Amino acid sequence: MDQQKRPEQQPGQGGNAMVVPEDVLIILPVRNTVIFPGAVVPLTIGRPVSIAAAEEAARRGSRIGLVMQRDPAVDAPGPADLHGVGTIARVVRYFTARDGTQHVVCQGEQRFRTLDYLPGMPFLAARFDLVSEATGSGTSLEARERVLKERAMEAISLLPEPMAELAGVIQSVEDPGQLADLVVSFLDLKPEQKQQVLEIFAVEARIDHALELLNHQIEVLKLSRKLESDTREKLEGQQREYYLREQLRTIQKELGEHEDGHSEHEELARQVSEAGMPDEALAQARKELKRLERMPEASGEHSMVRSYLDWLVTLPWSKLDTETLDIARARQVLDEDHHGLDKVKQRILEYLAVRKLNPEGRSPILCFVGPPGVGKTSLGQSIARAMGLKFVRASMGGVHDEAEIRGHRRTYIGALPGNVIQQLRKAGTRNPVFMLDEMDKLGAGFHGDPSAALLEVLDPEQNATFQDNYLGLPFDLSKVLFIGTANMLDSIPGPLRDRMEIIELPGYTQEEKLAIARRYLVARQREVNGLKEDQLSLSDAALRTLIEGWTREAGVRNLERQVGALCRHAAVRISEGLAERVDIDAAQLDEILGPPKFESEVALRTGLPGVATGLAWTPAGGDILFIEASAVPGKGRLILTGQLGEVMKESAQAAVSLVKARAGELGLSGFDFDAHDLHIHLPAGAIPKDGPSAGVALFLAVASLLTGRRVRSDVAMTGEISLRGLVLPIGGVKEKALAALRAGITQVLLPARNRRDLTEVPEPARSQLEITWLENVDEALAAALEVAHSSKVAGVLP
Repeated sequence: MDQQKRPEQQPGQGGNAMVVPEDVLIILPVRNTVIFPGAVVPLTIGRPVSIAAAEEAARRGSRIGLVMQRDPAVDAPGPADLHGVGTIARVVRYFTARDGTQHVVCQGEQRFRTLDYLPGMPFLAARFDLVSEATGSGTSLEARERVLKERAMEAISLLPEPMAELAGVIQSVEDPGQLADLVVSFLDLKPEQKQQVLEIFAVEARIDHALELLNHQIEVLKLSRKLESDTREKLEGQQREYYLREQLRTIQKELGEHEDGHSEHEELARQVSEAGMPDEALAQARKELKRLERMPEASGEHSMVRSYLDWLVTLPWSKLDTETLDIARARQVLDEDHHGLDKVKQRILEYLAVRKLNPEGRSPILCFVGPPGVGKTSLGQSIARAMGLKFVRASMGGVHDEAEIRGHRRTYIGALPGNVIQQLRKAGTRNPVFMLDEMDKLGAGFHGDPSAALLEVLDPEQNATFQDNYLGLPFDLSKVLFIGTANMLDSIPGPLRDRMEIIELPGYTQEEKLAIARRYLVARQREVNGLKEDQLSLSDAALRTLIEGWTREAGVRNLERQVGALCRHAAVRISEGLAERVDIDAAQLDEILGPPKFESEVALRTGLPGVATGLAWTPAGGDILFIEASAVPGKGRLILTGQLGEVMKESAQAAVSLVKARAGELGLSGFDFDAHDLHIHLPAGAIPKDGPSAGVALFLAVASLLTGRRVRSDVAMTGEISLRGLVLPIGGVKEKALAALRAGITQVLLPARNRRDLTEVPEPARSQLEITWLENVDEALAAALEVAHSSKVAGVLP
């Protein structure tokens, strides 16, 4: 075949028919099918090239070459896509079915090897070389043939439905090569494996390879029959669902392996050994593992024991992350994440420094206390980042069941460990930063007191042997860095509060809020809303107006929401194509956000005698409190409205008694108290109010009413009073001072015995306030009341 001949046109065919030379064979590519010599195989063809080849071979009555594709996914195979060895077959029948599909029945005759393919043909055609098969003789070949027949008969007997006709055919075959081809053809093999047999020309080698494949199939059939037999025996008396479970167990038992090559119990045993448990936990785990091995898988207790072991092996009994105690880096991280809070940052750095110098010492439990939105939770995240440790958080808000801390006992269905153990498993280490959020909102019910369960968790002397009810084993919590958060301390039980070091976070001043908004909030909300830095700008005047008119709070949470609203407004304008850049100033805030939600009510509400501005502490960081007094003809009664608590009612009674006692000094000798009813009202009547610190404000409101002298609009006061006229100390100085600043008040009257608490007020706030220290109510009268403009008593009917 040294030179290719171009196909010639057959005369009298109009130039359409092709003449195929005698030394060229029409090739029909087949998918996933190997045809051996002597086999009769029906084929379904659908590709145009294949149809053309079959039609030409049938028309000419010539033989056709059946060659398997290397990749069955190829729709238009070329010479490179076909194997080099195939089978010459005779077309027994070619027909078209009723559904239009083309079918050809071929009988294999002899192996051949393709040499080169002819170009320009409407189908595949190649020059070829016939493979001659010498049958050979001798005892070696005869022995191989006998063994092959015996093993083939054994394989047929193992089939679910033995095939007697096939056994007869095998016994009647006398040609060794044909016998090997026949045996391989009925085996359940991959097409590639059958192609390998087709390409073996030496008869002895072909029989040896067929025996190897046949032996493997026999072992598989034996194992399948044994598994089926074993499973059928265990099926007696069991439900069908149990049959599937037992069959799976039998398969795993016979194979001696699980998904990763080991038995399930061996894998659990390995995990128990590698979990790093202490001796007590290790002994308990091995005991439970032995119980698990003796339990049937369908048993209800099996899943409980398995779940328990899963918890034991996944807990970080001995895994400790490396702490990064670099004080300079910690200071940098805290400054990057939080503005201000200098005292809080300094205490955190002291904590880290002590931990660095004494790693084995007992660390205190820190508790951040402050109003919402001042950064308590994010401080914990910053500590974790500064130390290079994992951060986990468990919310204590609404927890009223002790089991949520200590877990449920395993006797209960669906039992789980408590939140402490669950979060440690999630962290994957025994020394994460663990934040217990909203500790002041713990509840208590008939299931127990969760705050009592926290006593052991937060006690450095006891938590090294903390015992969860589900585990029933001591777990060492001494390396966990616990941090608590709360809005107020009063609702935290005393013993629990005693175990923590309280770090108070004050609210922010307006200047601090402005700096936080510029440094963090604007950039964060710009990113959240898909804006680039050059697409939106907020002026300082806009931010300052936003703080004063729309977000009067201790923290910055609502401020961030309003900044987000401005960013969304810019996003809408840019998305609609109305602007490429949006610049927002103070004058545009009303149009975007609507009218301001807060205004300076001090001047308005103190424009008449009988109105005083007090300062109140709230969980949200403090607020101003207006006190209004009026006198009407009556019988000398005291009327109190505004949802006042018992303590505040007593303060109001004390204030009125003190005014009556000092009537002469106040110029009220001619006022008939028995002929008038005094009405004291605190607006925002839906909000409960209580506490003794409004005593000074109550006294000044009544004195202002009866003397006709207005209380200065720029003054707010707080302090408890006694019947002797003394001003007694109160709490919450820091929160009340910041609340006065937020309301635009510049002068604050405070009890003189609260001087030591002034250091808690941030320096920027102290510099903006004029503080008057009160020893008695006379100093309050002098500092707060204006000069009288009228001799008439406000509110007294003519």
